[in-house]
Amino acid sequence: MRRACPEAEDAAVLAGDPCYDRMLAARQYRERFRRALGVRRGQRLVVLNSTWNPEGFFGNGGGQDVLPSLLPRLTAELPADDYRLTAVLHPNVWYGHGPGQVRAWLDQARRSGLTLIDPVHAWRQALVAADVVLGDFGAVSYYAAALGIPVMLAATGQDRLDPEAPLSAFVRDAPRLDPHRALREQVEGVIAAHRPLTGPAEFTSSAPGASAGLLRQHFYALMDLPEPEAPALLEPLPLPPYDPPLRTAPLHVRTEVQGAEIVVERSTGHPYGAGGIAHLSVHEDTLDPGILESADVITRDGRPDDPRLGSPHAWTSEVLGRYPHCTVAAYVTGPHTCTVRSREHGAYRLSAAPESDADPAACASALAAWLAAGGRVPRGGATLRVRIAGGVHPVSVDPVLPGDLTAQP
Repeated sequence: MRRACPEAEDAAVLAGDPCYDRMLAARQYRERFRRALGVRRGQRLVVLNSTWNPEGFFGNGGGQDVLPSLLPRLTAELPADDYRLTAVLHPNVWYGHGPGQVRAWLDQARRSGLTLIDPVHAWRQALVAADVVLGDFGAVSYYAAALGIPVMLAATGQDRLDPEAPLSAFVRDAPRLDPHRALREQVEGVIAAHRPLTGPAEFTSSAPGASAGLLRQHFYALMDLPEPEAPALLEPLPLPPYDPPLRTAPLHVRTEVQGAEIVVERSTGHPYGAGGIAHLSVHEDTLDPGILESADVITRDGRPDDPRLGSPHAWTSEVLGRYPHCTVAAYVTGPHTCTVRSREHGAYRLSAAPESDADPAACASALAAWLAAGGRVPRGGATLRVRIAGGVHPVSVDPVLPGDLTAQP
């Protein structure tokens, strides 16, 4: 300050950073923020971040605009059960283009599981919950690094930065995302090799956690009034509403059946060289209803007593009657449960233990693969071991008897 603007020295104060302090205080609620975003156990939360700038990650369509080509590849190369995708766009992106245009541009990505984060009220919570940030030279990427989160830059804007600024040093040293290389390998590599940097935290605030007291002290000094005796406090970050992903884009499902253990990997594309038996799982609300004709598994989410759909029994029967190619219909009734009807084997209730936190739609695909490989559910039920997101999840499979079906609403 003294070197850059000496006449401001007498008016300068050390005030801290309230935004950063609120995130520091909220780190103890990281798991709650993750659950609010529907991040399941074993999943990694990827936050895409763009500042308001033609050279930013969400650019103007020029040569540096890599996001449009990256989005479909991210949802194809990062398995749906291993990764959760969200995006934090600068408020001016929303203001400059309009919310309708932004959502239209990102519609396919949203149908593939991307969630757009409120750019004013929820971006800090998403950052605290993140496992890795793919961003640019904006402040959010710098805050992420200050919090110790792995950051990979997809756009640097190096020419726009003062070479002596701490942000410029961060941009020079941060790992780069190579859009021409396999994305999953890069994301996993930056997480595995991550070592928190000291510079971003040091230059974000010289008084971490102290901004409320410093600011109030300055304010009351300006008013020439005594400070209140009560401690100065910042508004805590609120818990965001529950906002799980709703994937209506078709999912390519690769499976490997090993007895009662089924390996499942779902993504919106079939990466080159990926092995395993594949089937197509499609949500009933897919953008292209024609693809339901070729779906092996058809899913939907809803309450078991939704009068518009009838009971899970009625809906699954209707789907199998309407789509002859479909072998399994799965009605997801809650975060850990679903009703499944197999064309050849009858109806079942699937339930995963809440602590295992497996997606019921993935469990339905596991059951479909297991039945196709010759598995049979005895009258007393069975337990499958579904391997997804680096973990093994026990899933109970219980036959639904005819009397149970008529008892449903």
